[in-house]
Amino acid sequence: MGLIVTIVRHGNTFETGEPPRRIGARTDLPLVASGQAQARALGAALPGFDRVLAAPLLRTRATAEAILATRADAPTIEDADWLTEIDHGPDEDAAEDAVLARIGHAALAAWDAEARVPDGWIVDAERRLAGWRDLWRQGAGRVLVVTSNGAARFALRSDESLRRQAEALPSLKLRTGAYGVIACDADGPRLIDWDRRP
Repeated sequence: MGLIVTIVRHGNTFETGEPPRRIGARTDLPLVASGQAQARALGAALPGFDRVLAAPLLRTRATAEAILATRADAPTIEDADWLTEIDHGPDEDAAEDAVLARIGHAALAAWDAEARVPDGWIVDAERRLAGWRDLWRQGAGRVLVVTSNGAARFALRSDESLRRQAEALPSLKLRTGAYGVIACDADGPRLIDWDRRP
């Protein structure tokens, strides 16, 4: 077996009916009850892991902990700063309609389809791409990565083959409580699944 990387987006941080806001690295929200349920469902559905990386935020750490909670032999969660959510700049903690009014639908569509960074957002794409590329070279085993939507999409931009495969996807986005799987072998990384919920 080569390397199999399961990339999970953290669970919900907003209650049902609560207006969504752009939450990034500067807003460290915990999981709400539905987010905790999403994390437990992931734990029940996913296999065991040899290594676990998580962004150092409440929502990502809690999701990783819930996924591993029933496993006696679970590895220690490693903090990985390059997985931390992006900074939405002037749109941080803003309602979605206010964000759209500022950057426009085209800019948001380009972010979701191509990871093209909207004006004012702080992303550090090169650091994120380097982190994913380093991970693809880790060898063999099963790795769990728990991160956010803004960071996860760069996995699909980190390799030319993954870029081509991702063209068939409707979006680079991972929904809350969803995961993707990328397998790596001597031929490089390949996309197995994306945006699946248990």
